[in-house]
Amino acid sequence: MPDFSIRKMQLTLEEVHHDGGTPPETPRRLGAILACVANPFAGRFEADLQPAMEDLKPLGAEMSERLIAALGGKEAIDGYGKGAVVGENGELEHAALWHVPGGYAMRGLLGESNAIVPSCMKRGGVGTRLDVPLGHINAAYVRSHFDGIEVGLPDGPRADEIVFVLAMSCGGRVHSRMGGLEAWQVKGQDGLR
Repeated sequence: MPDFSIRKMQLTLEEVHHDGGTPPETPRRLGAILACVANPFAGRFEADLQPAMEDLKPLGAEMSERLIAALGGKEAIDGYGKGAVVGENGELEHAALWHVPGGYAMRGLLGESNAIVPSCMKRGGVGTRLDVPLGHINAAYVRSHFDGIEVGLPDGPRADEIVFVLAMSCGGRVHSRMGGLEAWQVKGQDGLR
């Protein structure tokens, strides 16, 4: 069983009170939680990585629970995304380990969430920033929810670490007016519309 020991976690919350126009009735809220963990595969090639996704499921659940609580509960959350930055002694496949434990944990705790969880990953050194994409939890075509949140740790990832990220949002972009499918029109049957 690989050891993804946690060195540190960071929780980031953001409120958008206006974006150049009339302030919304309630500020838009976004949040992200980051976990900087040891990369047990750093510096070596491991042919079969998939079993390690099972080992990361408790971390995905813990991070999801903490972020949902920080945003005030699942009722208002209607956007999500995930990402990972792997240190220089790792490979992108080590970041890809996060797809199932991160995405499925959020979807399970948020309840009805049919859309794919937008994702990004990269290799980088200490202080690397990551723009985590956000999308609507039930319908990928809701344009008001196409957004992102920038995250990073000032001291991670080190060469033998991975930073795993989960992100969520409450509401679409302030003053969204690009048309397309509106959040109130979502049927949520296929994850697209």
